[in-house]
Amino acid sequence: MTARRVWVVLQLKEGQVPRVSWDAVAAAQRLAGLLGTRAEAVLLGGGGPTGVAAAAREVAGRDLAAVHVAEHEALRGYTPGAYIGALAPALREARPDFVLFPHTYQTVDYVPRLAQAVGAGLLPEVTGFDAPAEGAGELLWTRPVLGGKLQARVRIKGDGPVLVSVQAGAFPAESGAAAAAPPGSDGGRGPAEIKPLAADLSAIRPDREILGYEEVGGSQVDLSKAEVIVAVGRGLGGPEKLGPIEELARALGGEIGASRPVIDSGWLPRERQIGSSGQTVAPKLYIAAGISGAIQHLVGMKGSTVIVAINKDPSAPIFTVADYGLVGDLHELVPALTAAIKAAK
Repeated sequence: MTARRVWVVLQLKEGQVPRVSWDAVAAAQRLAGLLGTRAEAVLLGGGGPTGVAAAAREVAGRDLAAVHVAEHEALRGYTPGAYIGALAPALREARPDFVLFPHTYQTVDYVPRLAQAVGAGLLPEVTGFDAPAEGAGELLWTRPVLGGKLQARVRIKGDGPVLVSVQAGAFPAESGAAAAAPPGSDGGRGPAEIKPLAADLSAIRPDREILGYEEVGGSQVDLSKAEVIVAVGRGLGGPEKLGPIEELARALGGEIGASRPVIDSGWLPRERQIGSSGQTVAPKLYIAAGISGAIQHLVGMKGSTVIVAINKDPSAPIFTVADYGLVGDLHELVPALTAAIKAAK
């Protein structure tokens, strides 16, 4: 029986491997472990000193079977046509069983077209997978539906490769599993072999002209990178009461996030929204103050390592995902928590 193959295609940012890509690597390694094999990584980018060589060496230390690198001038900047042009022939040749991607705006743009080009199945925004309880049959996958209001359990039908995008934070690379070892760890096997992606890249062309990149929010922080987030909900009462929340965030060296009602009310800017219609985050510490815990918000933060909930309603849904719960008035508890943190420092 031929060994099953698991690939993970990493998304780079300015030549660096962002957290969402490390999470995708962790997911691929866990999946490969269930299938009795080892995952292989794929990196795309331009050649030369600004290419992907440094990132490839870093990824090679992550207990992988191989790191496949596609370097071409057309891949220096992202365009869906060039990415599909590089990946489609490689997938047709290698026929991996599963190809994982981080679930980002970029992969949402090109992965469905890639699936169509190679006749592959498509399973977007996966949050989990498990072997069947009886130990036989196909894997069971979990993904949100209806805007995150429900979680669907699905099986894959048919043959051929399946392209899977992994929700940010669903498989945190800091989980401590061997598959998610810190950079430089190779599982005792030595670094993975780095080799060119087995595909003819001579014909790939960008299918659009890139005039430039502009980040929404400009100088605003990317909450997906924050290790500590203090998030506030409608229970705050109004924007004039944000002071204690900001002081707690400063004491912890963290950032401020918010649920949708806070954003819709104009208390904080849109880039601070966390949830199914905002950012998906997975910090080491997430403090939810005055947030009831609607499913749309939980989808965006439940991958956090430690969740602390502060709410005066003991039956609030946020407590179902919290590691620590404080029942009481946030206007009393938040200043007390800040004072205790400052005293501990």
